[in-house]
Amino acid sequence: MNAPTPTTFTRDPDWWRGAVIYQIYPRSFQDSTGDGIGDLAGIVKRLPYIASLGVDAIWISPFFTSPMKDFGYDVSDYCDVDPMFGALSDFDAVIEAAHANGVKVLIDLVMSHTSDQHPWFAESRAATPNDKSNWYVWADAKPDGTPPNNWLSIFGGPAWHWDAGRMQYYLHNFLTSQPDLNFHEPAVQTAMLDVAKFWLERGVDGFRLDTINFYMHDEELRDNPVLPVEKRNSNIAPAVNPYNWQEHVYSKNHPKNVEFLRKLRAVMQPYNAAAVGEVGDAQRGLEILGQYTKGDDLMHMCYAFELLSGDKPSADYIKDVMDHVEKVASEGWACWAYSNHDVVRHPTRWGLNDDAMRCFTTLMMCLKGSACIYQGEELGLPEADVAFEDLQDPYGIEFWPEFKGRDGCRTPMVWEKTNQNGGFSDADKPWLPVSSEHLKTTVADLEGDDSAILAHYRHAIALRQNNAALKSGASTPLSVDQNCLVFTRSNADSEIYCAFNMSDETATLTAPSGDWTAVDTALKTVAVDGGTVTLGPWQVCLLQRDLT
Repeated sequence: MNAPTPTTFTRDPDWWRGAVIYQIYPRSFQDSTGDGIGDLAGIVKRLPYIASLGVDAIWISPFFTSPMKDFGYDVSDYCDVDPMFGALSDFDAVIEAAHANGVKVLIDLVMSHTSDQHPWFAESRAATPNDKSNWYVWADAKPDGTPPNNWLSIFGGPAWHWDAGRMQYYLHNFLTSQPDLNFHEPAVQTAMLDVAKFWLERGVDGFRLDTINFYMHDEELRDNPVLPVEKRNSNIAPAVNPYNWQEHVYSKNHPKNVEFLRKLRAVMQPYNAAAVGEVGDAQRGLEILGQYTKGDDLMHMCYAFELLSGDKPSADYIKDVMDHVEKVASEGWACWAYSNHDVVRHPTRWGLNDDAMRCFTTLMMCLKGSACIYQGEELGLPEADVAFEDLQDPYGIEFWPEFKGRDGCRTPMVWEKTNQNGGFSDADKPWLPVSSEHLKTTVADLEGDDSAILAHYRHAIALRQNNAALKSGASTPLSVDQNCLVFTRSNADSEIYCAFNMSDETATLTAPSGDWTAVDTALKTVAVDGGTVTLGPWQVCLLQRDLT
């Protein structure tokens, strides 16, 4: 099918800077056919709701043709839609509806690996040499038959799988059914740039780039060194996974990766499209963010994991993160998130009460960088409890019960109490069960209630959209006073003072000097009283002054 005629929808080249992006996990967003699985037509149906949140863009997790061993992150055809999600015409309808609602569309492009059912891999694994023999990472066994080196898979076990046809091992940083592409092969780079152009021609506004730092590997296949126990971090892999025991200096983060990113940026440039790269690295994530977003010829922004942390971020922790960003990525741009399709939802992960949830939401919209919110986050949804017999995620099945996998954050969106599926589907049994806890806070229940967390999200997003200093302005270094996070954001016209009490204790701060007024907001922020600011637990103070 030919690409549709381009619409008149226009993009500011810098639209992405400070943007608020709403992540959609399509399997769980809205089912339009009654088969228990969300689809593209379901997204079209719900776009007016998404637009009502005030977000700039949506990020749609993979919907490409796939055997679904990793639910779309194992692609068997980059240029078509899997039938369970619809057809290319349905994707065109998403673009049209999103743009009509003033919302841009980012799609999740999985470049580092394909499905083992992709025609490219079928040709590459053939015993007879062919044009695609070098399109994947193949290596001979050691003399004793063991894998070429000690690299590990994020999903558990060695990162190498034996192929009897070629009598060689192939690299898979994830499932064995997800062989890694060989980006040292020029033809692979050309093929992936063609994929990007295919979707840009269909009208996408950019990409979320999955595992952006995994594209290239060490050609000498050197062993990764041991990571000292005190430096092991479970932000990328669960703590029970020995993947955390290595420093992954050779299996990913290759210096030549930036050369491909420049080529990708050049393809995107004529479309004013933007890319946010997911940096999967617990040790050097922010340094890589700075490297990949430096200047105007690499990626626009990178998706940072520091606020996807397992422990509730304290004021000191957030200050340290932002100080580190300023040190290693002062010329770059971060994109922050608290929740996504891979981690326990943050109200559960951090044990947040309602006041803390609201404080963290407002903070997200005041920090320098762009922001991602994950479907259902705006409803305050906790992590769902999914029984073992209902699990779909191979990651959870592998490490159960110490790690329950990612299904608890992927259960269906709850729209209304029309049936046991919360308005998500008319099926007798959706692909994952709808949480009974989630049915207590559906969209329909919260709409019209200005005291609800949904209204708070709308107000917080509007705060950013209505204040250019918050959206794309400069930030002073963060400071901490009595567990309160304090900083200012500014542009040429205005300055905004931000103070967040990140604790359960009341704090009294000295108000900033000068002619400040309360920010006009529905967020119930604290006002100045006699030269001081008294912040109760998880309260916020926002003040502004004119600089013109």
